[in-house]
This record gives sequence, C-alpha cells and structure tokens, in this order.
Amino acid sequence: MNTEPSGLNLATVWSQGDAVSHVVAAVLLLMSLASWSIILGKAWMTWKLRRKTPRALETFWNSGSLEGGLAALAPLPPFLDMAQQGQGAMRHLEAHRRERAQNAHLDAHLSASELVTRALRNSILHARSHLEGGLTLLASVGSTAPFVGLFGTVWGIYHALAKIGATGQSSLAQVAGPVGEALIMTAAGLFVAIPAVLAYNAFSRSLVLVTADMEAFAHDLHAYFTTGNPLPSSSGKGRRPAREEN
Repeated sequence: MNTEPSGLNLATVWSQGDAVSHVVAAVLLLMSLASWSIILGKAWMTWKLRRKTPRALETFWNSGSLEGGLAALAPLPPFLDMAQQGQGAMRHLEAHRRERAQNAHLDAHLSASELVTRALRNSILHARSHLEGGLTLLASVGSTAPFVGLFGTVWGIYHALAKIGATGQSSLAQVAGPVGEALIMTAAGLFVAIPAVLAYNAFSRSLVLVTADMEAFAHDLHAYFTTGNPLPSSSGKGRRPAREEN
C-alpha cells in the first residue's frame, strides 16, 4: 500500500491557492523574468566590453588616421561615441573660429581644452546612463521580492488557519500541507531575489571598471585633440592617428 503523501508541487499550490496567491505568484514570475532578461543582456554587454576594450584601444592608437581609429572602436559604442564627440567638438570650434560672427554661440568663446572637456564629459555621462540601465530594476527586485514572497506566505497561512478553524481539525496532517504550500512562496521570493542581488553587485563592480577605462581614454583623447599628441601612458602604444584638419 502506498503511504506517501500526494506531495507538494507547483500544480498543487496553484490549484489550492486563491486569487491573491495567484497574483503573488504571477508578480514573482514577472519579476524573475524581468531580472533575468536584464542579467543576461548586461552580462553579454559587460563581457564584450571587458574583452574587446584593450585590443580596440591599442588598435585605435596605432591607426594611421583618425577615421581608421574610429573604425577600430566600432565594436565599443561608448568609446566610439567619446572619440566622435571629441572630433565633433574640434570641428565645431574650427567652424566658429572661421565665422567670427557677432551672434556666435556662447560656446564659441570656450577654448579648445574646455570644449573638448565638455564634449567628453557629456559622452561619459551618457554612456554611464546607458550602462546603468536596468540596475535600478535589479536592486528593486532584490529588495522587494522576499517581501512579496513573505506576503504570499502570510496569506497562505491565514487561509490554512481559517480552514482549521472552520473544520475544527488541527492535527499535524491537516496543518502540514497548507503551511508547506504557503512557505513555498517564501522560497520563491528568495529564488527571485538572490540572483538579482548578486547580479546587481557584479554589474556595479563591472561598471566601475568600465568607467575607469572610459575616463582614462577620455584623458588621452583630450590630450590628443588639444595638442595633437597622446600621452605616453595611452592605452595603446605606437604611432598616433593623424589628426584630420577640417
């Protein structure tokens, strides 16, 4: 004779739950799907940046022309945008210097160093905003998912106790099933939250490293666009790209 209990499984939990428990389960599922989509996407983007950055920057500084260097940065959009913004700032400065109009823009009075600094700073801020996309959601999921699961647990235990009060049966066999099903919600909340927290910490660390590379590259680009010579400590050593006059 088979004396094993029917057991707890997702189908049993779902069939015995009410509308509130179904909503809690659906919310946890959506939170998990959202966090994992961000985790997989940012993991690929971060891995690509960390893997390709050293070689791409070395190729950039060893290019024979600025256009060739920009082509080498094509796989790295944040670094490509920085170089293009610096190039655009120099073109903008040359255009205003040629105009010498009385109604010139305010930035026409900026020096080359100030104009390039502003362009590179704006590029870094834009890149950071893009790289940080999704981290807020991961932090929110990591901090709220356990409480969502706990709410499902409390709601399930409440219904288990209400059922016991209505039937008048309080044996262990009567309590174990409903309480066990309710506790599954707590486990589900932790299952959703833990990967989100770990991923948030990992991506925050990676963002610090990528930002450090960008700031170092911006420092070298500033020297290149304002003096025509990269610093000796540039990421790539060798001949510099020839700066194109416009």
